Amino acid sequence: MALSVRCNVNYLFRFIQRCNSPKRLLCAASCAETKEPPGAGRVFSGIQPTGVPHLGNYLGALESWVALQNQYSSVLYSIVDLHSITQPQDPARLRTNILDMAASLLACGIDPERSILFQQSQVCEHAELSWVLGCLTSMPRLRHLPQWKMKSKQKSEGSVGLYTYPVLQAADILLYRSTHVPVGEDQVQHLELAQDLARIFNHHYGDLFPEPRALLSSTRKVKSLRDPSAKMSKSDPQKMATVNLTDSPEDIFLKIRRAVTDFTSEVTFDPETRPGVSNLVTIHAAMAMVSVEEAVSQAKGLDTGAYKQLVAEAVIQRLMPIREEIERLRADRGHLERVLAQGTHRARELAAPVLREVRQRVGFT
Repeated sequence: MALSVRCNVNYLFRFIQRCNSPKRLLCAASCAETKEPPGAGRVFSGIQPTGVPHLGNYLGALESWVALQNQYSSVLYSIVDLHSITQPQDPARLRTNILDMAASLLACGIDPERSILFQQSQVCEHAELSWVLGCLTSMPRLRHLPQWKMKSKQKSEGSVGLYTYPVLQAADILLYRSTHVPVGEDQVQHLELAQDLARIFNHHYGDLFPEPRALLSSTRKVKSLRDPSAKMSKSDPQKMATVNLTDSPEDIFLKIRRAVTDFTSEVTFDPETRPGVSNLVTIHAAMAMVSVEEAVSQAKGLDTGAYKQLVAEAVIQRLMPIREEIERLRADRGHLERVLAQGTHRARELAAPVLREVRQRVGFT
């Protein structure tokens, strides 16, 4: 008994040292310091089926998702509908939102020939691995994750699904033995949970899961057009706050014209003291594919009113072909269902052998 306790204490000490190591497995999306050759490894990421994405989704995630298809030989993107039901969902609306998200991803440039696009709930291995990993996760570990703190306060109480969904996120990633995960800064702690669970499982049952690295987007967060202290969100009650990918040119002009700025007419970039104008500069630079400095240079001699016109034109020009393609794809429900079904088949081909190995190591078979 004493030997067993001493071994466990030694392991715990080594585990804490590794968790606190400054070499957390984080890097920028464009980082070159990883030892793997270009194209090595597997990318996984997921997005909830909230319907058609907004501009913040596009610049913060989807644009880099498209680029990653050219950088890695194995890429999986999942419409994570299991995660979506941590909040109440109307079943008919959810079915429509899943297909709308599929149409949007395809229109933005996700190519089913170069990546695997699938619906999470149709691959049952996600839920089973989540249970196994949940049995290796302590309640205090989940309790201190920032998303639980924030969302449970908003609802005054949260569901078990909301509490444990970071474990399901870890299962999503580890099920495919993913090596790289594009995430926003607000999701880094959830990825660290996946890294920790990979280590814990490997310690108990032998090496199986790699510790996934974070691919952090270099794009600045797009803020609400009505409240630049908050990020752009589909759930924002102010309709003028969010630009959706299917907005008409007229709607985009109107929303950007009404964007909150300040009383200084000159266009400068200073997110601390001029968040509204700086948000417009961020959007302009990203949509025109120029640097922030170049965007400010193009605004020279313009007041903020005239600059909003320039920003709106850049957004409309970039989004118009995407909007038209989304509408075309939404009209062909059968095609979208076939794309997701094919993606599900390919995802299960990768997931099933991993879960069989998990079952054998845990002792189920």
